[in-house]
Amino acid sequence: MASAEAETERRKRSHIETTMQQDVQFRTKKTGFDDVELVHNALPAINRDDVDLSVRLFDHELSAPLVIESMTGGTAAAARLNEILGQAAQELKIAIGVGSQRAGIEKPELAYTYRVVRDKAPDALVFANIGAPQLVKGYGLKEMRKAVEMVDADALYVHLNGVQECVQVEGEPLFRGAMDKIREGAEQLGVPIVLKETGAGFSHETAEFAEKAGVKAIDVAGAGGTSWAAVEYYRAREQSSQIHEKVGEVFWDWGIPTVASVVEVSHSTHLTVIASGGVRNGLHGAKALALGADAFGLALPFLKSTPGGVEEVTERLQTILLELRTAMFLTGSRNVAELQTSPAVIRGLTREWLDARGFNPDEYAKRKR
Repeated sequence: MASAEAETERRKRSHIETTMQQDVQFRTKKTGFDDVELVHNALPAINRDDVDLSVRLFDHELSAPLVIESMTGGTAAAARLNEILGQAAQELKIAIGVGSQRAGIEKPELAYTYRVVRDKAPDALVFANIGAPQLVKGYGLKEMRKAVEMVDADALYVHLNGVQECVQVEGEPLFRGAMDKIREGAEQLGVPIVLKETGAGFSHETAEFAEKAGVKAIDVAGAGGTSWAAVEYYRAREQSSQIHEKVGEVFWDWGIPTVASVVEVSHSTHLTVIASGGVRNGLHGAKALALGADAFGLALPFLKSTPGGVEEVTERLQTILLELRTAMFLTGSRNVAELQTSPAVIRGLTREWLDARGFNPDEYAKRKR
């Protein structure tokens, strides 16, 4: 029987292959970005080159409020992907997260597959990454510190992947007691803890609970982009597990849409908010910032660009930044702070969601942060 370490490494490789080869997007549920319109300014008092994208995030000066989201690690192939992504982050002066570091903690010889991000991005804002189920199973402050030290991280993602764990054949849907460990980390770790969903979003109730526990930020990773129920659906099918395949089919579109989640969290807490989950371009990012996010992140578009090496990933990043700059120019926003106070119109299903949840879309679409 394969060791637990070998099983973790095999699963990491399978996740990369499935995400790259299969259609794992949400089927019917949308992010909500199509429901949001920024109000056009026909006579902005600036030139596009006047727009300043720079922000300060976790005491780091970034060229733009953009995060290369956590994706991978734990295999030789993942090391190459992380090398490409890390180099791109360094060149563009943006933030980057590594994938779950369980493999590197359990098998120290795999730590280099994560460390390569810091090696290639010595000046970047880097997020370490550990899973809530592992905290329940025995990980604690010691393992959190190992994850941070492994990549010399500036903050720690604790990823919450309940949907994925429920569908995954090898899944461990264990969350009881996780918040106690998160609270301990928030008090003693020495770097900020960021709670990160993996495609199902955050409600304002969960965000408020997290803030009281000392969490500093939330990466909403809402519904509408990559569905990890879908990823595990395909893996279950490969493993001939009809039960897990069926569960994946049923929960394929589970979660809080990204835009709704951004509003719920940013308008009910003082937490730093990173918008991710189906963000596909700079206009999506601009809309998220206008609705209360402090930064936005993408994963799949960059993962799919890695076969072209650093050049292709960098070109994709530059395109997104130009799209963001253009959206800011067209709203007359000189900087991100001005974009965050610019008016927006919310319609459709997103408006219905927010109305039903007790948020007035008209109020926070023009909210002054």
